[in-house]
Amino acid sequence: MTATLLDGELLAARIRGEVTDRVARLRGAGVTVGLGTILVGEDGPSARYVAMKHADCEEVGITSAHEHLPADVSQGELDAVIARFNADPAIHAYLVQLPLPSGLDEEHTLLAVDPDKDVDGLHPVNLGRLVMGANGPLPCTPAGIVDLLHANDVPVEGKHVVVIGRGLTIGRPLALLLAMKRTGCNAAVTIVHTGVENMADLVRQGDVVVAAAGRAGLVTADMIKPGAAVVGAGTSWEGKKLLSDVDEGVAEVAGWITPRIGGVGPMTRAMLLRNAVRAAERAS
Repeated sequence: MTATLLDGELLAARIRGEVTDRVARLRGAGVTVGLGTILVGEDGPSARYVAMKHADCEEVGITSAHEHLPADVSQGELDAVIARFNADPAIHAYLVQLPLPSGLDEEHTLLAVDPDKDVDGLHPVNLGRLVMGANGPLPCTPAGIVDLLHANDVPVEGKHVVVIGRGLTIGRPLALLLAMKRTGCNAAVTIVHTGVENMADLVRQGDVVVAAAGRAGLVTADMIKPGAAVVGAGTSWEGKKLLSDVDEGVAEVAGWITPRIGGVGPMTRAMLLRNAVRAAERAS
């Protein structure tokens, strides 16, 4: 068996087209959609990711605002920039790029962001909305994974999904989202992590497996039920090479699989654009 690729680039391009149309409609009504980013320090992957976000904005017609602060910035100085972004009506949504340099409080920083401008969907208020099933910006990577599975007709509703990883950005919110009674979700969800002794046995039960642990090659072919869908959402770096949590041999067992590059990443960025235009629509 050779797995069908879950092409995130293709779907993300379609979503960017939809966002472009919505941005144009807002502009016709006198609203220019604005997305902001705050980058602290010189972390290479973070800087590249922010640059890609701004390139995406230019493609769909969203105006970009960016603040690049030195790594030794004080918490008070960062708070002042966040307060300025919160108050700026031209910035409809924004993010503070994580991780932050040591000495800065990530929890404090996330709490300082206006929940209505939280483009990542990770503010505690918005995570609470997710728990309640209320409207609000969804975390970008989980939302992108759900859309990618649904667009490729991967059976999820009523199936067993195993999520490897319990992190704030992917594992925990994805498990909540997949368990909800909504289109493309409504699954039985098991969360496992590298501290679980029988992790491989549990993963082998999954009709859908999402690897989000950030450990290269963690998921191997012997851990996958034949025909299962496998999503590599966790990544790590070896020099300049991006590595997936999913070993390449999994493609010979799985029914569907994300490519190492061009799977979840483009979908995360597409969801960011969608959250931004939704924020502008709400504000207008």
